[in-house]
Amino acid sequence: MSEGAASVPTHEGFHHLTLNVQDVDGSERWYGEVLGFERVRRIATDAFVRVILRHPESGAMLGLNRHTAEVAGEPFDERRAGLDHLALRVAGRSELDAWAARFEELGVPHSDVKPGGVPGTFLVVFRDPDGLQLEVYAPGA
Repeated sequence: MSEGAASVPTHEGFHHLTLNVQDVDGSERWYGEVLGFERVRRIATDAFVRVILRHPESGAMLGLNRHTAEVAGEPFDERRAGLDHLALRVAGRSELDAWAARFEELGVPHSDVKPGGVPGTFLVVFRDPDGLQLEVYAPGA
């Protein structure tokens, strides 16, 4: 930081993430059945419908949005500016194996457990109903 520059205020991490989806109700069911999220609230306006979900164990908050704007019907593409993927942290490799087994049981296509981009990390890649890439990710030691 250069001399005389203002200090950066602190924050406590992310509060929530909101994803734009094609079908709010279908996505809510999928995020509930596959990942265990539960509804906190549903909001409907002239501009969007949003469902706010919370994971009961981690406390992670997730919003699912469907805008009424015409461009809202375009499919997700991680190669455009915006979100590339979302990674959910798990404690370790054994949890990745458990998630892979759950995905098999539910018929959710997924990768094998594979090394992550950071040495010592591992992950399993899968996609939500809108094609958004998701990961369960085990950090290294």
